[in-house]
Amino acid sequence: MPVERAPEAVVFDLDGVLVDSFGVMREAFAIAYAEVVGGGPAPFEEYSRHLGRYFPDIMRIMDLPLEMEEPFVRESYQLADRVNVFDGVPELLAGLDRDGVRLAVATGKSGPRARSLLDRLGLLGRFRYVIGSDEIARPKPAPDIVVRALDLLGVPAERALMVGDAVTDLASARGAGVTAVAALWGVDDEAALLAERPDAVLRRPSDLPALWGASGVPALSRSIGSAVPDGKSRA
Repeated sequence: MPVERAPEAVVFDLDGVLVDSFGVMREAFAIAYAEVVGGGPAPFEEYSRHLGRYFPDIMRIMDLPLEMEEPFVRESYQLADRVNVFDGVPELLAGLDRDGVRLAVATGKSGPRARSLLDRLGLLGRFRYVIGSDEIARPKPAPDIVVRALDLLGVPAERALMVGDAVTDLASARGAGVTAVAALWGVDDEAALLAERPDAVLRRPSDLPALWGASGVPALSRSIGSAVPDGKSRA
């Protein structure tokens, strides 16, 4: 799916792409599990394999009580000051905004929680829209959230990129017809993400503008379909 020139829009996942929230997720999940389920170790490793999905959907997949959502969200709010922005992300967003690229967030979080976190971190104003999984009919891996972002931005799918760190992000992007870009800076299991053969691979936020030339001559069109031909990133 070559991009002939710089994109008009970039849709970002939130956790693991813009912000490092993994430690907070782990602690909030452990507290919620202890409160609702009881003793024993919280199965966070299994939970982490489903990141990118809406929390209630993960609970259904794992056959855990939906009642875990309330304490998980409560603790996530209380621990939000421990969430950090990844190095290079503020500069990336500022550069894209300066170049007139329209930006949105499509996240597995609820919309209010995502907007609250981005506001706390001083990033909310960079995005025209922040869409949560509670604000669309079918969360990731369905394409609905990406389609909604593009509709709001007024940009056709062929002129947009989706940047995510999970298999569900890539599936959602492809279902919406946009270029699926894998972000590896917050990923523990690169192999699982690269096995999905993303259209392009980024190892640091500053790699994203390198996918296209300032004059509109595409680097991305040359890398699509060949970014990970042998399961290894060449970004």
